[in-house]
Amino acid sequence: MSTSSSMRDWKKGQLQDLVFFQRGFDITQAEQNPGPYPVISSSGITSYHDEFKVNGPGVVIGRKGTLGSVHFSEDDYWPHDTTLWSKDLRGNNSRFVYYYLHTINFRRFDVGNSNPTLNRNHIHSLPVLIPPPNVQNRIADILSAYDDLIENNQRRMALLEETARQLYREWFVRLRFPGHEHTRITHGVPEGWERKTLGQLADITMGQSPESQYYNNVGEGLPFHQGVTDFGDRFVSHRIFCTVQNRVAEAGDILCSVRAPVGRLNITLDKIVIGRGLAALCNKSGYQSLLFQQLRAHFFKEDLIGVGAIFASVTKKEFEAQEILNPPTRLAKSFEEVSRPIDEQLRTLSQQNQKLRAARDLLLPRLMSGEIAV
Repeated sequence: MSTSSSMRDWKKGQLQDLVFFQRGFDITQAEQNPGPYPVISSSGITSYHDEFKVNGPGVVIGRKGTLGSVHFSEDDYWPHDTTLWSKDLRGNNSRFVYYYLHTINFRRFDVGNSNPTLNRNHIHSLPVLIPPPNVQNRIADILSAYDDLIENNQRRMALLEETARQLYREWFVRLRFPGHEHTRITHGVPEGWERKTLGQLADITMGQSPESQYYNNVGEGLPFHQGVTDFGDRFVSHRIFCTVQNRVAEAGDILCSVRAPVGRLNITLDKIVIGRGLAALCNKSGYQSLLFQQLRAHFFKEDLIGVGAIFASVTKKEFEAQEILNPPTRLAKSFEEVSRPIDEQLRTLSQQNQKLRAARDLLLPRLMSGEIAV
């Protein structure tokens, strides 16, 4: 890789010379049957169906809702009506097109009123620079190498997450914990266990959003998180920063969304400011890994709490009043000793992925502009 390029073989054109988009196909959840084909909406893969509409590989961008989001499918797929899909790649490398689209701010072409909407006729004429096929292939290979490492880490993280989840279920749902053979169980509750409120188990900080004038994207102050839009893997990724520290979550605190969808969980890697859509929790006994799994089981589905009560939002009083079946200290300590190393591996892999994404995103525009020759 060199640091200069004549770019004499690059061609000026329009976006429709790189890729021609078509509106996706409507399908409801009720119309879907379990199958191998991803249904890709503006927010990404939302489900799988037994039929597909388009042969892969293909590129999909958000048309409604998550405007301008870019997704890639190697295999056959169903592009949802909320998207635009690559009807014709014009002979270009599909992965190159996918990466190139990340350099375009599609949100500036929003024509919606209450719901963000993208019109393909407004973007097909955008000016683009198209390199020859051999350059496209090399650029795609370079950037794909980063994504392959990220995907490999995500697979490892999924296995670790499942290991922790299954261990919790074995001990605290199926009640096959160490020593269960010698423990009396009455009305489904083992001897020595007791129901405690979340307020008894954890210190809880509810978020409060400062005025927008205190936010920035240049790293001044502490990272700020408003709610679930900042949630990805188990460990939250930074988005914007805040110079007013009204409500703070410390590194290692569990973040829980308290506005719809209620019950989505994350963990903070660093000290951050939290907005009113979040609460931060720290187990009073230090058993954070156990508390995370307890919350995951309690909020078993978004907006459904405990036995199935529906909440669109949760106040601190309601949050603190949630009851959780808690094991004795010796068992909580034993679980923590097994699960905490898993959490540390997840933390390391999550940090690696954040660094890989940052490196890829710095490299991408320089490759696409020809600043770096390949």
